[in-house]
Amino acid sequence: YDDAKMRQVIFFLLKTIEEFLLYQEINSDEVNMKIMLARAYRKRKVDKLFQKNIKNSEKLLEGIAFEDIKALRNNYLIQSEKSTFLSRINRLDKNLQNVSDALDISFLSEKLRESCLMLSHQSVYKKELNYGLLDALLPFVEQEEYLKHPIIATYFYVYKTIIEFENESYFHLLKENIYQYGSQFSFMEFRDILLMTINYCIRKMNAGDSKFIRESFELYKEGIERKVLFENNVMTRATFHNVVSNGLKLKEYKWVDDFINKYQQYLREEHRQGFVFYSLARLRYEEKDYDKAMKLLVQEVDYDDIIINLSAKTLLAKMYYEQDEFDVLESLLESMRTYLQRKKVMGYHKNNYKNIVRFTKKLLKATPYSKNKREKLKLEITEATPLTEKAWLLTQLSKI
Repeated sequence: YDDAKMRQVIFFLLKTIEEFLLYQEINSDEVNMKIMLARAYRKRKVDKLFQKNIKNSEKLLEGIAFEDIKALRNNYLIQSEKSTFLSRINRLDKNLQNVSDALDISFLSEKLRESCLMLSHQSVYKKELNYGLLDALLPFVEQEEYLKHPIIATYFYVYKTIIEFENESYFHLLKENIYQYGSQFSFMEFRDILLMTINYCIRKMNAGDSKFIRESFELYKEGIERKVLFENNVMTRATFHNVVSNGLKLKEYKWVDDFINKYQQYLREEHRQGFVFYSLARLRYEEKDYDKAMKLLVQEVDYDDIIINLSAKTLLAKMYYEQDEFDVLESLLESMRTYLQRKKVMGYHKNNYKNIVRFTKKLLKATPYSKNKREKLKLEITEATPLTEKAWLLTQLSKI
């Protein structure tokens, strides 16, 4: 064994692997490959081969079915290469405008995209970010000339939905663009746009606007059909949960049943069974088949997700209440209270489930003989936040 030789072999193997990875990355963009080859010929003053490859790159770009940020950038690189070539033969003025226009469109699309991602990040993490030239650029973007480009218009409408939350007209323009031009966007481009649009719907739903349940449901269906809601052939539990929730709220029971059976295979195997049982239990509950729902929830399954565990217990509590199983219900509510004290649950969720336990206990003590107390409890439930089971609690109170 020669240690120095082995180290050399490993070093050169690493360099070879890195060169191969670079080649694969470059090779994944055929248009850019032709541009780079044209550039190499231009630098060597092989004019005929430069012109041949730059024309090939333009043909390839024209043949692409979508206009995403990469395509806009490649168009700018093509125009830039042509200008550099023409400057050598004193014909630069023939392409200067094309270079400027292509640069504007490429830059504006990328700036809007990054600004939308920054705004989305800021809304979650409450961190102030500097948006640079954005404010100065927006008046230019709003000109009709730039909004003719689907990618610029779509990101502009995404931006507007975030900063002008109450103005729903931008959401409808954005949705129109998604359905009209969605097939023209690349996979990752469409995925980012769709998720940001769904996030707007979720914010609207959280603000109490129920019509956005249908809007988000249809957007989720679009994402599922185009398979953009999968990453490495995996669907996140959050996406699966949201799709099921929206479908149940809309009483699309048959569709939800088909969805659970068809797409459960895309959940990670380690928590698939528990999550599927919980989702099916929710469906059976909505169909008023409490026996099947309860059997699914009491299976020997490890609900490793704390929120799903609490959601499953809440579903059981609702069924116990609706079937007058009050002794069992009181025991379950106490176990939930203990569980919340013992587990580290995030603030919003902890407060939500504490409110569910508290108001369900108050519901058990409510009587038909004291209208004033019932009205007081109704007001408390109405004003409580966060409280995801507000509608159910008010419905049960109205029945007393």
